[in-house]
Amino acid sequence: MRHLIDPLDLNLAETGRLLDLAEEIMNRQGEFAHCCQGKILASLFFEPSTRTRLSFESAMLRLGGQTLGFAGAQSSSAAKGESVADTIRMISCYADIAAMRHFKEGAPFVAARYGKIPVINAGDGGHQHPTQTLTDLFTIRRCRGGVDGLTIGLCGDLKFGRTVHSLIKSLVRYRNVRFVFISPEELRVPGYILKEVVEPSGHPWQEARRMEEVMPQLDVLYMTRVQRERFFNEEDYVRLKDSYILTPEKLGAGKGELAVLHPLPRVNEIDQRVDQDPRALYFEQARGGVFVRMALILSLLGLAPGVLEEREWQGA
Repeated sequence: MRHLIDPLDLNLAETGRLLDLAEEIMNRQGEFAHCCQGKILASLFFEPSTRTRLSFESAMLRLGGQTLGFAGAQSSSAAKGESVADTIRMISCYADIAAMRHFKEGAPFVAARYGKIPVINAGDGGHQHPTQTLTDLFTIRRCRGGVDGLTIGLCGDLKFGRTVHSLIKSLVRYRNVRFVFISPEELRVPGYILKEVVEPSGHPWQEARRMEEVMPQLDVLYMTRVQRERFFNEEDYVRLKDSYILTPEKLGAGKGELAVLHPLPRVNEIDQRVDQDPRALYFEQARGGVFVRMALILSLLGLAPGVLEEREWQGA
C-alpha cells in the first residue's frame, strides 16, 4: 500500500506519469466518470480549508465515488481527545482512502503508519503540502512545456509556507532550475531547507528583498500570502502582511511568458487588476488541482496501473 505524505514519496518518474494521467483526465473527463464507483474518500480536515477540501471531494465525485468526513477538529472526536492513530483506525473501517489536513506537523505520517487505507497529506502545519506541489508542477508543465531550465521566484512567506517547502523539495529534482527567494528577513526560507535540500542539489539560488529587482529574471513567480495563523504575535503579522503586493505596474517588468502562480487563498498580495493579465494562472492552477487529485486517487487505489511502482511505502 502506498501513501502520499511527502512529495518525495513519489519518485520523478512516478510524478511524471501521474501528471500525464491528470492531463489525460482533463482532456477525457467522461471516460473516468465511473472509475471509483463504490469507493469512499474520507475527508479529514482538522484545520480550515476551502480549495483543498472541496478539490478532493470534487475529484472523488467526478470519479463516481462518494465522500464523508469533517471540516474542523471541533467536528470530530479529536475535540474529545481522540488520537490521530485511533481516528485513522476508525476511518479505515468506513472508507477506502483518506485525505488529511492537520495543524500538527507529522500527523498524516502517523495516520499512514496506523491506518489500513492509503493516506494523502492535504497539509500538515507549516511542513508539507504534496498535492499542492503536484498541482503546481502540473500548471508549470502545461504553461511552460516542462520544468527543466526555469528560473523560479518564490515570494512572501517562505518561512511558514508549507506549499513553498514542498515545491522546493520537488523542484530540485529537475535539471538546471534556478531559485530566487523573495521575502523579508523575518520570513526567509528556513535554514534547514537551504542546507538539506537546495545546497546539496547544486542548483543556483539567491535571496532578494525587493520583488522589482528580480522580476525581469523570472520564468515563474510563485506568490504566497503572509499567514496570520502561523504568527504568535499579532504585531509581527500586521508589520509584515503587506510586504509584497503584486500590481500590474510591477508585473510590467516581467517576461511576456512569465507564469504567475499562487496556492490561494489570496488576501491582498496580488492586486485584483492582475487577474486580467493572461500571465495570471492561479485560478487555472486551482482548476488543475482537481484533475491532479483525481489521478492521485486512482493511482493510490490501484485503479491506474503503471503509474506507481510496486514497492512498499517507506516514508520520505
